[in-house]
Amino acid sequence: MADAGARLQELFEGHRLTPTQRRIAHCMVRRAADAPFLSSVELAELAGVSQPSVTRFAVALGFDGYPALRRRLRESAPGEQPAPAAAGHNAYQQAVEAEIDNLRRLAASLADTSAVRRAGELLAASTPLPVLGLRAAAAQARGFAYFAGKVHPDVRLLDEGGSMLTDRIEAAARAGAGALLCFSLPRHPREVVAALTCAREAGLAVVGVADSGFAPIARHCDVLLPAAVGTGLAFDTACGPMLLGRVLLEAMCDALPDAQARLEAFDARAAARGLFLD
Repeated sequence: MADAGARLQELFEGHRLTPTQRRIAHCMVRRAADAPFLSSVELAELAGVSQPSVTRFAVALGFDGYPALRRRLRESAPGEQPAPAAAGHNAYQQAVEAEIDNLRRLAASLADTSAVRRAGELLAASTPLPVLGLRAAAAQARGFAYFAGKVHPDVRLLDEGGSMLTDRIEAAARAGAGALLCFSLPRHPREVVAALTCAREAGLAVVGVADSGFAPIARHCDVLLPAAVGTGLAFDTACGPMLLGRVLLEAMCDALPDAQARLEAFDARAAARGLFLD
């Protein structure tokens, strides 16, 4: 399944896709095993777009139409069959199984650690370190900032939009920041792209964690780390982006020479103050 997803990523790379087309591409990567066997109507329903949008998407990739794209996918994956649905599983169980599949794909993508290590080095070297996440991604940003604050000397959480957001990014840059970490999840707020534009203009490198390599923030990132979200429930589930945030935190710790000492010092202070019950 991971190989099929990688083949699709390679097929889509280098093309300028509209937001609707990125949504279709993301859906196909998420359903990589099924993609060669889906009709244009089925794909449109899964992606939540119109059937003509699927046709335009295929044309944007250089094909005569969707049948030609599907034929290409089948030829590049001979012998593969669509993944069977989990027999006897209810909708809740299917959502969990889908998240497990997302985590397996994430694990496969981390076989090459170069991007994560580069991202960790950029974040470790940035003091202060602004961490951005709005709306659905705010929880991911807060979680990262909470733990990062135990080992990094100056973490600045940016989890609220509005006119002050640009001011806070510019203030971080003036204070010496070299990089910004951004979590962005569907539906991607327009403010996030504006904030990243500001960050780049201020000279900050941008590390992004998003649900797809085709997310709207992709072209604004120096390093983009994708992790799919689950879409089987009324609200998306973000186990993959959360876990990727912890992996990135580990990579940052690896690049901070005094991370372990800072963590031990925090534990000693916490014990002296009786902060925790265990």
